[in-house]
Amino acid sequence: MYNINNILVALDLSDIDDTLINYASFIAETLKVDKVYFVHNIKKYEISALFEEQLKNLNLDEIIGDELNEKVEEKFKAPVEWEVLISEDPYSESLINYIVNKYEIQLAIIGNKNKVKGSGVVSMKLLRMLKCNILSIPKNAKPEITNIWAGADFSTASKKVFELTDLLQNSTNANAKAVHVYNMPVQFSPYIPKENLDLKIEKHLKERYEKFVKKLHLTRELELEIIPGRETGVAEKLQIKAKNSKVDLIVLGDKGGNTFSSLLIGSVTEELFNQDLDVPLWITK
Repeated sequence: MYNINNILVALDLSDIDDTLINYASFIAETLKVDKVYFVHNIKKYEISALFEEQLKNLNLDEIIGDELNEKVEEKFKAPVEWEVLISEDPYSESLINYIVNKYEIQLAIIGNKNKVKGSGVVSMKLLRMLKCNILSIPKNAKPEITNIWAGADFSTASKKVFELTDLLQNSTNANAKAVHVYNMPVQFSPYIPKENLDLKIEKHLKERYEKFVKKLHLTRELELEIIPGRETGVAEKLQIKAKNSKVDLIVLGDKGGNTFSSLLIGSVTEELFNQDLDVPLWITK
């Protein structure tokens, strides 16, 4: 059983905060969570010495706390308990990790701000450090889930991807597909006609998928979509196909356990996490 009880939302006083609060409200109400924590880290060391004199008599914690409380009060519509947490820490990732552990967070919602170098809290440290699920949201994401792609590599580790997708489908009535991107084994391609190799690989993948889903006891059947990835990298191929298919959520595992496919191997998940995705990316832990 997949449960999301407590959610953390990382805010940084930028334009993306409105999107994150709206999306958090949607997720909180949809999944009937217990509590949402909105977290902001004040990095006082980044404040230029030019402004120290003007700011020395101001209580930044109180001012920013009041501002965020007003914003959340206005934007967060879910009938769920929430709290704004303000802190000062040199490292936002460490702060978020501390709160995740202290408040038993199951999902951390963060902004995808990779177009701005060094901006936001999206980082490889966060992806590797947190033990909870991570949902990365692009700035213009709409608070809705209607079309889900679940990354499949048929490993034991990827079961959590399908358990989460099943929960989301039952909560939103969204359509969902299992998606597997494979790379053509280059060492064989000069000796085997491309058509024969594609057919053999796809037949093999479909058989593996059927065996895989039988063990999961899902409440809904997911059709498998197989995408050849040899023209581009797996992450790039997945991103292009998802955009063309009007997918509004991609669910991947943080790790993979299958050498035949690279879809859920950590490096590909990290690659997608660091891209300027137009689609929300949910990484299961």
